[in-house]
Amino acid sequence: MILFIEGLAMCFIMLITCVIGISFDGPVGSVTFYDKEVQERAVELGLITKEKIKKNAVMSGIAVFIPIIILIPLMVYGINGAEGFKDGLFQMLFIGLMYGLFDRLFIDWFWVGKTNAWNIPGTEDLKPYIQKKALIFKWVGTVVVHPLFYVLLAWVMSLIRS
Repeated sequence: MILFIEGLAMCFIMLITCVIGISFDGPVGSVTFYDKEVQERAVELGLITKEKIKKNAVMSGIAVFIPIIILIPLMVYGINGAEGFKDGLFQMLFIGLMYGLFDRLFIDWFWVGKTNAWNIPGTEDLKPYIQKKALIFKWVGTVVVHPLFYVLLAWVMSLIRS
């Protein structure tokens, strides 16, 4: 049960990250997550600059990856008291998969894909904002790359804790 709650906490962190990302400048503030064509159009329309996109990309990367790198191991090894590689890996995979599926299904498919909350004026003709190639890349990241990262993280944590 605790893993489910921790997974929900990570989903909430992802949601808050996205809400904060679009709260200041609207979806234009998070254009770094959109395809290059949308970014270029937003720059052409004067909605944002390339420099601001780069700055937002760094800030967004920090906001998305710090919780994965710090909070998940903290929950698994600190709160749950995981011992060793296998126990830690299983727990991180569970939390990470919940987090990843939330991002793919709720954020990408529903919120970005089915609502108007992420529409950038003047770029509607470039929808869907998450093109097939990017979608495949994101799913491969969620089901292959992230689990491999958790293997590495569990190995490092088991070395630190031994």
